[in-house]
Amino acid sequence: MSIGFGIERLGILALRFPRAAGLLVILFTILCMSALPRASVDGDLLRIYNNSGEMYDRYRDLSDTFGTFDNDLYLLVNSSQLTDPEVLETLRELAFDIELNDYTVGTLSPFSLRKPAENNQTLPAVPENMASAEEVERELTNLRETDPLMGNLITGDLSGLVMIMFPDSELTRGQGERDMVASVQETVDRYQSDIINIELTGSAIWKNEMLDASTADQIKFSGYGFIIGFLTALLSFRSFWGAVLATLTPGVSVIWVSGVVILLFGSFTFLTVIVTTLVMVIAFAESMFFCFTWMRLWRDGMEPNEAVRETVLRVSPACALTSLTTMIAFASLYVTQGQGIREFAVAGIISVIVAYVTLVTFLPLALKLALRLGFKNPRTPSVALTAPIPVAQFMTSKFRLPLAIGGIALTLLLFIPHNLLQPRFSFQDFLPADSASLDVAEQIDSGVGGVSPVYVRVPLNQGMEDVGDADYQMIETVHQIVENNIGRLEGDPALGEGKVISAASFGHYADSGFSRDQIFNAVGPFLKRRFVTDEGDHALVTGFLPTIISSSQLRDFVENTDRELAEAQIEGAQVSGFRVLTSFASVDMIRSLQQGLTIAVFVSIFIIGVAFRSWKVALVSFVPNILPILGTELFLYITDAGLQLTTVIALTIAFGIAVDDTIHFLANYRRARLNGLEHDEAVVRALDRVGPALVATTLILCAGTVIVAFSALPQVALFGTLTVLTLLLALLGDLFILPALLFAGGRFFHALGGIRK
Repeated sequence: MSIGFGIERLGILALRFPRAAGLLVILFTILCMSALPRASVDGDLLRIYNNSGEMYDRYRDLSDTFGTFDNDLYLLVNSSQLTDPEVLETLRELAFDIELNDYTVGTLSPFSLRKPAENNQTLPAVPENMASAEEVERELTNLRETDPLMGNLITGDLSGLVMIMFPDSELTRGQGERDMVASVQETVDRYQSDIINIELTGSAIWKNEMLDASTADQIKFSGYGFIIGFLTALLSFRSFWGAVLATLTPGVSVIWVSGVVILLFGSFTFLTVIVTTLVMVIAFAESMFFCFTWMRLWRDGMEPNEAVRETVLRVSPACALTSLTTMIAFASLYVTQGQGIREFAVAGIISVIVAYVTLVTFLPLALKLALRLGFKNPRTPSVALTAPIPVAQFMTSKFRLPLAIGGIALTLLLFIPHNLLQPRFSFQDFLPADSASLDVAEQIDSGVGGVSPVYVRVPLNQGMEDVGDADYQMIETVHQIVENNIGRLEGDPALGEGKVISAASFGHYADSGFSRDQIFNAVGPFLKRRFVTDEGDHALVTGFLPTIISSSQLRDFVENTDRELAEAQIEGAQVSGFRVLTSFASVDMIRSLQQGLTIAVFVSIFIIGVAFRSWKVALVSFVPNILPILGTELFLYITDAGLQLTTVIALTIAFGIAVDDTIHFLANYRRARLNGLEHDEAVVRALDRVGPALVATTLILCAGTVIVAFSALPQVALFGTLTVLTLLLALLGDLFILPALLFAGGRFFHALGGIRK
């Protein structure tokens, strides 16, 4: 059995039956291309966290009881003449227009609120047709001071106010959310003027920004990636048509992977959109290695068609093994809870399979077709690829022991920052770096309540339509607990005052002699459901946290609130919300991904040992493959980036790709030993034969992946940066550490995988 476990025979079959294989390639390409027009990016972040654990269950319970409020649209209105009666009435008209929008099921604004009056009547909370600026200022100030809801809707300097639109969840599915934003923006534009400025923010706006950035990334990654890959291949081969041949396989691979992802999942997500770039660079690397070997055999005197077959026999087993280790890296992600991560894992496994199938079926056929069309073998590879090899041969031969010991010692030393790294999550890293709506959200934070609510779902005991005294007191207790904890988050418990709304917010009306029935009648049936369910079995307490908040702060807030609710003997109360879900689930996912990465490393090393039938090979491959991961983690520790969701994914995938170079090196070393070379000669031969290809493939991988580092989305950009860094460190490990370990091992490696001296 070969080191590829016989999987490479697929390439031999393609050469034995070229017409049948060519027909299958064409038909599958047509099938995948037919799915491409349906390509889209799903902006639903909840898809990433589906079924991710306890906090997802809490969020689902909250949604089932009260519906979801995370799609609310916030309008921040600023005017230096807000107290002008005419300006105020213009904004009242805007509020009514928003309320009449086709996508609206309800609104919350100073103009939608009413207050109870005599004879069970209600009056507008903001009086209509006020006569002077002084009267407006007096009324708005009074509302801010006496009505907690108004305190979250009107700024303290009376220069701005907030309107909240509650969208219809049915109408905003899919493309509907983007259409809703466009509809509201059209309404808002009619009211913009020199003295009135209106800006939108909220989850719907953030999703649109992320979708736009992801779509732009997809186009940028594919387009620039192919251009850079082609130019790198052109530099390497010094042949235009040679570069074209190396570029064809990645092109077909991207078409196949994109089509399969669309056919299986219906759309891309913020994570699976990265898969097309990964498969492109993986396919580029393997295609370059394949073409390098073919051209070298041809230059050495082998007949070019026979060289194609010989390349399949020599390269395909190592490529099959590298595909297996990369699939293991992706598969390790599947143990993490969460639909989005598992979809990414499945898409990654599929992409690796597709890249391998494309390499051993499409590329050999393409090379044979090129020969028929008159392709000539280009000159020797560029000196840029061969220049590092003599340096590596000299260094690893002359300083074999210091390099080997230094590599092992450095690996052990780097486990210190590895153990010190802590998971972290930052919601704003999911948004584009230049997000205008994030700035608007921060302005709302500083002026009034905020756009990042956290909810406490409180079971009621009396089950009455209108909240009874005991339940009302319980709501007041929860209200106070949340308010105090928000204040502590801000640095002073008193600062949480006015940052919470609930049924207890209307206590000033009750103190004025109005019954709860009258109060809820004034609020209206829709808004009442934001405080108490129609059945009266649950109440909702809403707290407004800062938009920019670290995961550790949010987790402390939730844990403190949970503890104080338990101490107050309020059973069944649950703190939840999308921000709570993302913070807790992301940290849990990161820890699980860390475990998956550890599993991937050891399983991959074990598979390498089994493939080469030598535990010594597994042992010698450990240091050059774990060192790049530890080195990248040192970068994360120094820059204080911490372990984020895409960070661990990047390390896992980069490890799977980096093992590629080690396997090709060891496969060439093993072949040289089987051909009768002594140990040291085989190491030099492997460096000479494989070294330039390793440099070229790393250039391709880094050139293709570095595009990702320029993503508008910080999480995706970090993914690209870490992948490039890991791949560069892996190249250094395979050119210097791995040969030094083999040289230093000497007699230890004389019997290797069945090889005898």
